[in-house]
Amino acid sequence: MSDESPDTADNVLPVGSMVPLSGPSAADGREFRNGVILAAEELNQAGGLLGKMINPVFVDTGRQTADEVVRAARTLIEKHRVHAIINGYNIGPQNSEYEPIADAGILYIHHNTLLQHHDTVMSNPERYFGCFMGDPAEYWYGQGFIKFLSWLRDSHQWRPRNNRIAVVSGAKPYSIVIANAMVSAAAQFGWNIVYGPKVVKSMQTDWNAILDEIRGHDPAVLANTQFYAGDLAHFHLQFMQAPLPVLLYLQYGALHRTFLDLVGDKGKGAIVGTVIGLPRDEMGEEFAKRYFDRFGPDSTPEVGCQPYTSLHHYAYAVAMAGGSGGPGAFSINRRVAANLQKTIYRSVSGTIRYHPQWQAAIPYPDVVHDSSLGIPHLFYQLRKADQRHALIAPEPYADTRFELPEWIER
Repeated sequence: MSDESPDTADNVLPVGSMVPLSGPSAADGREFRNGVILAAEELNQAGGLLGKMINPVFVDTGRQTADEVVRAARTLIEKHRVHAIINGYNIGPQNSEYEPIADAGILYIHHNTLLQHHDTVMSNPERYFGCFMGDPAEYWYGQGFIKFLSWLRDSHQWRPRNNRIAVVSGAKPYSIVIANAMVSAAAQFGWNIVYGPKVVKSMQTDWNAILDEIRGHDPAVLANTQFYAGDLAHFHLQFMQAPLPVLLYLQYGALHRTFLDLVGDKGKGAIVGTVIGLPRDEMGEEFAKRYFDRFGPDSTPEVGCQPYTSLHHYAYAVAMAGGSGGPGAFSINRRVAANLQKTIYRSVSGTIRYHPQWQAAIPYPDVVHDSSLGIPHLFYQLRKADQRHALIAPEPYADTRFELPEWIER
């Protein structure tokens, strides 16, 4: 097969992005689009990539079903002849989009946060050479959360009144894997799961009965592994009507501006984690300023940084390979993939270092204990709606300490 993409203009390098611009993840989808746009603008302003201007092409994946995501991938490959597909997450296709991408031999960097990515890539490394996950798998959310709780306890920033944990999960495999990982790691660190994981099909529910059940088990910790910002806000507002005296953990989606717009100051005190986010170091702060300047004060750079980081990393890999190709350009794209694999990239999100078998970003401190060799699993504590989230872990990225939520102090 040819290493050329004859349908592409000589001075343009098309990069596709499959983003949920409608549906339940539309808030994140907008930020994913923003991150790709900003990275492409910066690279093009610097002269492009080997003399070519990066042209981002977006296709809406809606509710992120397998049909929608596969259709988006085929559109980008067959119509737009993209050299790579780089985007945030699409929760639902369960790797079915890998097949047309592998057939085309192009690069794919996503942030689906799925352990299934490991299984797919390792099942046939030759076929899936170009499939990379720019963040760690969801498993590390669960295991890392238990480690975080233990660190809070052992560093005496928080003195839990008992060792009991209650876990509520969304119905998506992503949420269930996180919840189960919490359960599997708890006993090792001295915790006892006394409720759940209880899978709730819709977070748009009346939570009073479930919260009363949980109250009867008297946990010191309540974790909710749903990830849609709107659903988490619905849960949190009901929780705050009669809050339990627990350390409350809300999955990734509560970082989004949409969550704060809905809950306001009632969010203050909740813990939120992300395995890819935006540290408060010099690089992270400079990126946040550029992002806000470009997309406005209500945008969320903690989300947009994901595909932003991956497009820049891809650009380095292409430059080292001396080029890239569209569908069918297996040889040159294998060189690009090899460069992604071997290049440790210090991004605005921390260090991106791909595992040689998983082809997924390695997390710090969940897997490696050297912050220069893994992407940080960040834990924030929400403050008032008009204040920035407090980054409380891990070291050396933390910029403040944990504060006991008011609903525990009552």
